[in-house]
Amino acid sequence: MLSQTYAQQLNEVLLAFFFWLSAFVCLIALVVFVVLAVSVFKLITEPAAARRSLLTVVLLAALCVHNTHAEAPKVPLGLDLYMPVPESNPLSPDKVSLGRRLFFERRLSRDKSLACAVCHDPAKGFTDTRTVSEGVFHRRGTRNVPTLVNRGYGSAFFWDGRTSTLEEQVLEPIQNPLEMDMTVDEVVAWLRHDRHYRAQFRQGFGSEVNREDLARALASYVRSILSGDSPYDRYMNGEEDALSAEAREGLRLFRGKGNCITCHVGPNLTDERFHNTGVARRDGKLTDPGRFAVTGKDQDRGAFKPPTLREVARTAPYMHDGSIATLVGVIDYYDRGGNRNPVLDPEIRPLHLSSAEKQDIIAFLRCLNSATREDRK
Repeated sequence: MLSQTYAQQLNEVLLAFFFWLSAFVCLIALVVFVVLAVSVFKLITEPAAARRSLLTVVLLAALCVHNTHAEAPKVPLGLDLYMPVPESNPLSPDKVSLGRRLFFERRLSRDKSLACAVCHDPAKGFTDTRTVSEGVFHRRGTRNVPTLVNRGYGSAFFWDGRTSTLEEQVLEPIQNPLEMDMTVDEVVAWLRHDRHYRAQFRQGFGSEVNREDLARALASYVRSILSGDSPYDRYMNGEEDALSAEAREGLRLFRGKGNCITCHVGPNLTDERFHNTGVARRDGKLTDPGRFAVTGKDQDRGAFKPPTLREVARTAPYMHDGSIATLVGVIDYYDRGGNRNPVLDPEIRPLHLSSAEKQDIIAFLRCLNSATREDRK
């Protein structure tokens, strides 16, 4: 009799628990539905406000399906809340911490003089201010060092897009004889002999040091390098005085007469596609095949991926070869329509900007700087 009463009470407790659990789930679903409905309404009536509402929906959805084994980087204002992280390498503080240590590790290079952070210096917008890169033993590279800010949002890597994931990209400089000039096997071997690194790899991945986890750790740290919350972002978020009158006019020209937005679009201000802007064409000759070396397609000769414009005022010199020293030079180059060639992007044409208009665009570009964040966990 006592056993039967106990079973009945237990049954009532379980029923009550599942009732309130179901009610809670339904409440969350209702909130998401209401916010979604408001977002759709704003999409129709207030396009500018719609983006913020839709991002709210994404945030709520993320809270509902939060994975306790992954931790997304803290996203600054202006960037997408969603970052495409591969399922095989979910972010975690331990991986990011290990990746950061490896990023600053000079023993990744043949002569122990070079770390990733030497060419991608945080103090210089994760570039090195050189025309082209300089590797071990002072070997001269062939292209300018691109910034690493917001590369977690990228879909193609290097100027020519020869890799499609950060996990592939991060190992290439280690193996390039003009950069760090090591083999991955050599790097893995000495990491296995370092007890501190062995402990960190076990903490982050639950395994001994290996090629795949070396790539995953470095890629995880790069995903934590973010630039946002700039004066431009604050202006777009409703803070009217975040931009000066000149910068606001520059933004208007950037979107209109300047035609910059054709390639530099979206939260990260790059379309991640490939364009022939004529920079690689000099004296009638192609100085760098660009994307053609990857695809073999004639239309890709001399085509390169537009870099993000985030931190652009801090990442001179410009273009894939570092051939233009200043933002003034960049604006002048595009104003005259670039260097003509058979496969020049049709969007590259003379702009006929006045001196005042050029200065306004530069004033806007300077408002894309911010306090770049990198996870130090």
